[in-house]
Amino acid sequence: MAHAAPTVSRRHRPTRSADADHLGRNALVRALLAGLVYGVWAAFIKRQMGPVDAGNVFYGILCGVLFAAIMFALGRVGPRMKREVHAAAYGVFGGVAAGYLHSLTNESVLRATGVGLAVGVGVGVAAFYRYYTREP
Repeated sequence: MAHAAPTVSRRHRPTRSADADHLGRNALVRALLAGLVYGVWAAFIKRQMGPVDAGNVFYGILCGVLFAAIMFALGRVGPRMKREVHAAAYGVFGGVAAGYLHSLTNESVLRATGVGLAVGVGVGVAAFYRYYTREP
């Protein structure tokens, strides 16, 4: 009866450059959208209920471009890192980004540091859990 047992074929599809290019475009679009949201948010906080001027717009564009560039770089370089370092990089990035936004509200530096630390630890733990459970 051993000859009648079904066999399971596990063929892996070879990675094509079109698939890799498609994934790269998705990462770029996600980074640009997140950078747009971050830039608008930073410009809105910096404005502090005053009129919108060219300085606020430039500030928002600068913050958004920097955020998107770092996010895109982490998305490209991160998969080549060990999972602990990869999660720590995202934790540091999230913590610094949140702490900086909180520092724009004219709260104390200690409170902005606390918010950044809390967000960074949360993002780092969540990223580590994701990478640990989806290990190849």
